[in-house]
Amino acid sequence: MTTNSFLGLIKKKWGDAPYDGDQYGGGAGHSGSGLPRDTDGNFMFATGIECSYPTIRNKTIRRDQLEECGHYRHWREDFRLVKELGLNVLRYGLPYYSIHQGPGKYNWSFADEVMREMERLKITPILDLMHFGVPDWIGDFQNPELPIHFAEYAGAVAERYPWVRFYTPINEIYVSARASGKDGLWNEQLKTDRGFVTALKNLVAASIMANHQIANRRHDCIIVQSESAEYMHDICGTQAKEELNNKLRFLSFDLLYAHHPDADVYAFLLDNGMTPEEYKWFMAGEPPGYQVMGNDYYGRNEKIKLPDGTMLNAMDVLGWYKITREYYERYRKPVMHTETNVFEADQASMWLWKQWLNILQIRKEGVPVLGFTWYSLIDQIDWDIELAEKRNRVNECGLYDLDRKPRPVAASYKMLLEHFGQITIVPFGEMLALTREPARLKMDV
Repeated sequence: MTTNSFLGLIKKKWGDAPYDGDQYGGGAGHSGSGLPRDTDGNFMFATGIECSYPTIRNKTIRRDQLEECGHYRHWREDFRLVKELGLNVLRYGLPYYSIHQGPGKYNWSFADEVMREMERLKITPILDLMHFGVPDWIGDFQNPELPIHFAEYAGAVAERYPWVRFYTPINEIYVSARASGKDGLWNEQLKTDRGFVTALKNLVAASIMANHQIANRRHDCIIVQSESAEYMHDICGTQAKEELNNKLRFLSFDLLYAHHPDADVYAFLLDNGMTPEEYKWFMAGEPPGYQVMGNDYYGRNEKIKLPDGTMLNAMDVLGWYKITREYYERYRKPVMHTETNVFEADQASMWLWKQWLNILQIRKEGVPVLGFTWYSLIDQIDWDIELAEKRNRVNECGLYDLDRKPRPVAASYKMLLEHFGQITIVPFGEMLALTREPARLKMDV
């Protein structure tokens, strides 16, 4: 290299790259590797504690996964495992059915203990306030008083734990309404379209009013509305019923975010008990606070309907990326991958990396993705049959088994965290932060 080359002069002056200063960004700057940092702009890597508690067998049995999976006994160890993985964020559900014991009456004994420990450990909870069930005294999702009682509870939680900013008021509203009002699995165990619509409108109204009560106490609240990202593939492509079902999956978000559904969906709502006045109320505007669209995705979320009517699990024909992209184009909300797993422990690591590639792909296209969640921390029980019967079959889908021993996917998740844990929500997101100003602007400009 000749001495009159600029590069020769640079090398003579400063030597070979990397140069001093690159450590602050540049060709050899920080890659985003390292365990997650507890900062507002950091991508939110999370896990969750499975906390479902629907009733089955005509409400004679309560399926409390916190009990069945040992969390009530091992919650301190569970929180320790979260920190050992290097995680700062936890999707966590308080047992609503046992805390809210009547109008204005609460039992905070368990909640106070676990919330105090999470605050001490600096775990950021995305606090799940209702997960597939309600207290016995409320009954079920057909009760029109549900929005009133639940909003009261949400306000009480926000007031008792003012340090909590992230909430999921009601987990998977669409799934809750369908399983309880249409599929006959849980709670009211109805098998009618009217039962589904009644459950859906009561749950969405409950979520909206709870959101208001939270925002009234925490003006900068962030609402991560977790919902199942689903799709039905009809091989023949001729069934109007399946076409309608593929539209109904949007209903909870449509009503939450005041997005008018298609005419056939609107007709379906009116035919099954929603009044024009109720619909107008939902369409008046979206709830307060910062709204994040959480999409839960499992391979079993996609199904294939064969010509003879047989249903098969599709295992990511479209995948989280394509399905979530469809949801994003519809609502234009920041996204979080809020749940995923597989029941086969030997396939979990591959599934984890596939989900991560989905996230990297959608990020490349400019979609703001706030975080990713492997759900759950510990194995689950009977979710292969959607908790419909008490068989006590262990689903090997956790980062740890029920003895709190790591499964191979725990090491894979730790590897992922070590390589990507310090990336920001958007590239060069250090310039930005999750503002702590109250959410006010409710339209795109």
